[in-house]
Formats: sequence, C-alpha cells, structure tokens
Amino acid sequence: MKKLRVGIIGCGRISVMHLVSADNLEMAELVACCDIKENLAKEVAEKYHINAYTNYKEMFEKENLDAVHVLLPHNLHTDVSKVAFEYGVNVLSEKPMDVNYEKAAEAVKLAKEKNVLYGIIFQCRYNNSAKLVKEAVSSGKLGKVISASSILTWARPDSYYLESDWKGTWDKEGGGVVIDQAIHSIDLVNWIIGSPVKDVSVSMANRGHNIVKVEDSAEGLITYENGVKYGFYCMNNYATDEPIQIRLFCENGKVVFDYDDAYIYYNDGTVEEAHQGDVAEYEGGKDYWGFQHIRQIEQFYNACLGLEPLDISGEEALKTHKLIMDIYEKGAMRPGK
Repeated sequence: MKKLRVGIIGCGRISVMHLVSADNLEMAELVACCDIKENLAKEVAEKYHINAYTNYKEMFEKENLDAVHVLLPHNLHTDVSKVAFEYGVNVLSEKPMDVNYEKAAEAVKLAKEKNVLYGIIFQCRYNNSAKLVKEAVSSGKLGKVISASSILTWARPDSYYLESDWKGTWDKEGGGVVIDQAIHSIDLVNWIIGSPVKDVSVSMANRGHNIVKVEDSAEGLITYENGVKYGFYCMNNYATDEPIQIRLFCENGKVVFDYDDAYIYYNDGTVEEAHQGDVAEYEGGKDYWGFQHIRQIEQFYNACLGLEPLDISGEEALKTHKLIMDIYEKGAMRPGK
C-alpha cells in the first residue's frame, strides 16, 4: 500500500499528538516539519529523523507532500491551509477552523475546487463515551433528545497566558474559554443533537484574569430547530481541570458522560456504559487533549488514500464553527462589538 508523505506545520505543544500519530501509523511516512522558530523545527526534526523548515512554502515545493497537519495559532489556520490546497496537498487542521466564519467557509470552498481533503480535528468525537452516546441517539434507542447541558470548570491562570505569544488574544486566538477549552464539549453536544441551530443567547465576561482581555467565563442557551434546548456553562478560573459534565434528557432515558466515561440510563431500567479504551502513548501530551488524536488521524489518512469517506470534513466542522462564532457575536465581548 502506498504510504502518504506527511508534513507538520507548527511544532508547539500540541504537535506531539500529531507527530506521535503520524510516526506510528503504517500508512504514513513523516518526512518534514516546519516552524518559524528554527530551534523548535530542528529539535523535532532530529527526534523524528525528518527534514526541518522555517518556511512552509519551501517545504511544499521540496517535499512532494500528500498531507500536512496545520498546528498554528488559530488566526493562521485557514491562511496556511489555503496555500496547501494550491499545492494539491490534503490538510488536517487543529481546531478551531479560524477566528472568523467567512474565512473558514472560503477555505472549505477552495478545498472542494482543488479536489483535496480538508479535515478538522475534533478528536473527542472518537472517545468511546461519545461514540456510545451518538449511536444511541442516532439509532433512535433514546428517542427524541429533549434537552442537554454541559459544564466545564478548568484552570487557566495568568501564568498560562504568559507562556504564549498568542493565547488569550482576540486577533490570534479569537477568544478565551469558549474557543479554546469549551469548544470540544460544545462540539460534542452539537454533533449529537444533529440539528441546525435556531437561536443563541449568551453572556460572557472576564472575571478573573488581569493580563488578557478575552472571556474566561460564559454561559448560554442554544435552541435548535428540532426543539432541543442546550444550556452550557464554562469558566477557566477553577483550581484544577475537572472532568467535563455533559447531560442529555431524552424520551427513553437520560445520559451522563464526559470524555472518559458514559452511562445511559434507559426508562426500562437497563443501563449501557462505555469507558476509555486502549490509548496511544503521547510523551508530553496533556490529559485534557484526550487520547484519540491517533484515531482521527488514521481516519483522515485512510480518506486520503481513498479507502473511506472523510468523517470530520470542513463542511462538517463548519456547523460547530458557525455556532462558536455566533456565541461570540451574541456575547459581544470582541473588540468592535
């Protein structure tokens, strides 16, 4: 079987999840990495015995890549992805798609025009817990979803933002706790409900940070066209990263789940459950990233090879991206709002 020639753009903290996956999957050959910080690129290149670049266009011109992972500050995701499309390279980008909806939609359109794949990382959809709940809803076993909720209480002190030159900025990150931490739980609920959004009502504020202006707290109610009401709360002023809490109340039962565990309590007294399975070893990885990057990356590679359709395409990811952008629009904290 042909091996995909794979490159990495962005050698920051999250890159370990992609490097380990690309290096371990049999259908891929990790050949190059790129970062404007030459020391980071060289460090990764030496560890994985690949070529290092500080200019991604040069990497495209020299490496004949089949696929590239885009792991950059949020505002650069679509700009760099669109250059890759022009070179005929398939793209797997970290979330979010961008800090802007229009740019994300343009990137989806260009990928289609260039006949390349455009995948967006939402690795938590591959958790055993999420897969069990999605199947129970999609199959009709739980009946109609009536309402949902999610709660995220994590810790991101000022020191966290001091470690980065783009985190906690409106222009580069696009926001705070919603776009960076709560986006995964919001995506899971949005994906499971599977209906267009009808209305978004949101309140957000910066309540506990001195060195950034982005929101660190948000709560809201999302109403869907199928009648489901989804209430969410998120904040990163807690002392530690507690497991997220997601609840669904349905016609035939209720659901309690987080990234690792899921319990479905049916009205007839039966119970289904799922727990975290075997995971890859990501040296230096963070618990809150989960462990399923390798599942999504393998699926993306299989799609690049024409073996199966792409699960989380740009078109699919736009559904959550539009919701996140609407939350910020209604929250009215972004400059100029």
